[in-house]
Amino acid sequence: MEGKVLLGQYLIWVMLVLGQLYGCKSCTEKDRMALMDLKKYVVSTSIEGYSDFVLTEWTNDTKNDCCFWEGFECNSTSGRVIELFVDFTYCKQSSLLNLSLLHPFEEVRRLQLSDSGFGLSGLFDDLEGYKSLKRFRNLEILDLSSNKFNNSIFPFLNAATSLTTLFLKSNKMDGSFPFKELRDLMNLELLDLSGNRFNGSIPVQELTSLRKLKALDLSGNEFSGSMELQGICKLKNIQELDLSQNKLVGQVPSCLTSLTELRVLDLSSNQLTGKLKVLKLCSKSNTLQLVSESSWKPKFQLRVMALRSCNLEKVPHFLLHQKDLRHLDLSDNIISGTFPSWVLANNTKLVVLLLQNNSLTSFQLPTSAHNLLSLNLSVNKFNHLFPENFGWILPHLQYMNLAMNGFQGNLPSSLGNMKNIQYLDISHNSFYGKLPRSFVKGCYSLEYLKLSHNKLSGEIFPESANFSRIWALSMDNNLFTGKVRQGLRSLTHLSMLDISNNNLTGVIPSWIGELSSLSALLISNNLLEGEIPVSLFSISSLRRLDLSANSLSGDIPPHVNSEDGLVLLLQDNNLSGVIPHTLLANVKILDLRNNRLSGNIPEFINTRNISILLLRGNYLTGRIPRQLCGLSNIQILDLGNNRLNGSIPSCLSNTSFGLGKEDTSYDYDYEIFSAFVDSLHVDLYFESLLMVERFGMEYDAGAQTKVKFATKHRYDAYMGGNLKLLFGVDLSENELSGDIPVELGGLMELQALNLSHNNFSGVIPKSFSGLKNVESLDLSFNRLHGRIPPQLTDLSNLAVFKVSYNNLSGVIPEGRQFNTFDTQSYLGNPLLCGKPTNTSCDNNNFQEAGNEVEADESLIDMVSFYWSFGAAYVTILLGMLASLSFDSPWSRAWFYIVDAFVHRVRKLFC
Repeated sequence: MEGKVLLGQYLIWVMLVLGQLYGCKSCTEKDRMALMDLKKYVVSTSIEGYSDFVLTEWTNDTKNDCCFWEGFECNSTSGRVIELFVDFTYCKQSSLLNLSLLHPFEEVRRLQLSDSGFGLSGLFDDLEGYKSLKRFRNLEILDLSSNKFNNSIFPFLNAATSLTTLFLKSNKMDGSFPFKELRDLMNLELLDLSGNRFNGSIPVQELTSLRKLKALDLSGNEFSGSMELQGICKLKNIQELDLSQNKLVGQVPSCLTSLTELRVLDLSSNQLTGKLKVLKLCSKSNTLQLVSESSWKPKFQLRVMALRSCNLEKVPHFLLHQKDLRHLDLSDNIISGTFPSWVLANNTKLVVLLLQNNSLTSFQLPTSAHNLLSLNLSVNKFNHLFPENFGWILPHLQYMNLAMNGFQGNLPSSLGNMKNIQYLDISHNSFYGKLPRSFVKGCYSLEYLKLSHNKLSGEIFPESANFSRIWALSMDNNLFTGKVRQGLRSLTHLSMLDISNNNLTGVIPSWIGELSSLSALLISNNLLEGEIPVSLFSISSLRRLDLSANSLSGDIPPHVNSEDGLVLLLQDNNLSGVIPHTLLANVKILDLRNNRLSGNIPEFINTRNISILLLRGNYLTGRIPRQLCGLSNIQILDLGNNRLNGSIPSCLSNTSFGLGKEDTSYDYDYEIFSAFVDSLHVDLYFESLLMVERFGMEYDAGAQTKVKFATKHRYDAYMGGNLKLLFGVDLSENELSGDIPVELGGLMELQALNLSHNNFSGVIPKSFSGLKNVESLDLSFNRLHGRIPPQLTDLSNLAVFKVSYNNLSGVIPEGRQFNTFDTQSYLGNPLLCGKPTNTSCDNNNFQEAGNEVEADESLIDMVSFYWSFGAAYVTILLGMLASLSFDSPWSRAWFYIVDAFVHRVRKLFC
């Protein structure tokens, strides 16, 4: 009998489905023709060369039902289009939309023109003008997000009186809140104006006339002034209100607790003050306080609570009465004491718990297992052993961040029970010992693992690890030893591998080149030896390779195959041979300092990508090649401490140092990004009206490029934005000679110029006054003569100036920055006078050279003196020899004395 009932139900469902299929009509010919006209217009507004990519599914083929085209939905009965998405991805800038092309779609209910590439900038209708949208009597949802629309579209929108949902986020609208322009939209329930530039006060009283309004998003604008929101409590139907990321000040009204329909309230990233009972809040001003009386029992059950930066000293007591929380964020407070395990016990459906950046000291778990997916306890003050049963109590974790604490002891084997863990960061703790085998084999869902800055030891994956999905692995700054084993070879999806600052030995295995997805490989500061495998230079996806501070030897592979420009760091090794002339072709940063490289600097081919070239501390010889004048993107050039000779090519002024341009296209930091796991979706928390993006966790991985460069007589490390702003040239400690080219004064971007410890002669060029950004100028230990140009006092940024141990003369300039330089800047120049040297220029012994010509004449007189002295010495010697050749009493007496002296010497030694 039961089987017959089931069979009957099945037949009924089949009949219903067949009936629906039979009754479903294809799109009408009228709509098809209108769509093709619309496509022609979209193609006409597209960027040249991209028309073939525009609305490719829209064809005249009558067998191709337009109701099944992507972005469409038709009425199953009439076949008319009721949902329409038009893709303007390839539209030109400042494109306009002709609304009259949409008039044939009379039954459309949802119209989406969002995410349109360069973005539509306006609307027009030559037929009906501002009343154009009034024709769409069924239009309920209009989405114009992520375009370039300005306030000119509001007269069109005000005619769409049937609208219930209007999305205008991320456009170019500004001015005051557009209430007058939207006042006729009395059916409006959802309004999103976020991500624009609206300013002034929020017209709360006027908003109350939109009686059906349920959700309002004004975040990411410039609304300012005192937050007089008492009137907002009259919006009795409001369910979601987002005023975050504005410039609101003042106190939050207490009447908000009377809004019984309110489910989401976000006032974060404003400058609010006051004392609150319960809200979803954070404050930029860090003066917001949350006060909850211990006797207060709220009548509502929240699913999401975020109380960031509220100066909380303990977990609010009222949370004891919350039993249905899914997301709890108490980060960036000053909560101390024990981890609130009772929150987990009370809220069995809790998905996300964020307590980072507090002052918690003791970590205790609940007694029974929990389904928590995300836990962030980073930047607290835990300093004890990590719980052994962690993996058993929280087996479902997918995201866990324990970084920047003081956890100690071995990693518990129970971590292997977390089969779903995707992100794990335990860096900057005091964990020690080997990685548990259960962890290496059991956490097979890991995508991101960061173990940096601990005291972990043993070999790195001596056997194959079960991390088949992992793309970011950081094990740097630990105590790992041994060789780089085959266990890493199975991690075929690795994009970043950082095992630097350990005690690894042996050679770099060539099979690492088989990890074709690698973008960053960091193995610096170990004890590795042998040659660099050529296979490493063949990884096309590689963007950063750091093998510095090892004991690598041999030649440098000749060619880099990187597609995006490689940051290649090979300094502080024992590399030898010559530098390949093809090395710079695909390299963005090259650091070969402190190796044993020899030969000339090669005549590099294809130097357009290189921006930082560091060759200091090798055995390079010969002249500076003129090919370096073609470094069109160079920022830092360090050729110091080699054996280079000859003069400086004057064409170096043609490099990017002198272009005066700000090139921000280069990003030296390697960064990869990934959003959090799919299961942390917004519908786990609440069914949102406005929130279409995921309400989950996001994380990134990367490594900053660090470059050491000498400025102001010290080596500083530059990274991130500071590195992109640094421009410097260091040619010191070589054998360069000749005059300093006057053209170098045109290197207007230079901040540091070091030409010290060479053999430069001539004068200091007056053109150096053009180095407007220079902060450090070192010309010491050369053979420069003449005056210090007084024009250098115009260098307002100059902080370090060294001309010591030259042959300079005359008065030391005074004024501005030169008043800050002491005697050390001028040592070894006895002909200099002036205030810093405490030597008066009025003394007859210090005659100031009036110009460079007189300085040159004084140098010529010294040379003449040396020649005349030598000639006189030779003349006198020849005269004495000639007089001895004549027979005279005094010559016989001279020879007698010499003969007696020789006789006595022989008698003394015989």
